[in-house]
Amino acid sequence: MDLSRNSEESIAYMIDAIKTKLRVASGAAIRADFVNPDLFEDLKDIYELVASKERFSVSEIDAIVSELGKLRKS
Repeated sequence: MDLSRNSEESIAYMIDAIKTKLRVASGAAIRADFVNPDLFEDLKDIYELVASKERFSVSEIDAIVSELGKLRKS
């Protein structure tokens, strides 16, 4: 997967990987089609952070999910 390209496939891949790694219970609330493509680089930053860590505290998960919420389309 080429995550350097801003595409629907890249966004979907990163969102799925984030949800899987965080084991988000309400994964339906975080969907790739809700992400504003103009904020692709922000999503990529979140993805890279999540991919780089093995474990997350509850407060870290809350903060990450909150940041993902900021990437929603208006």
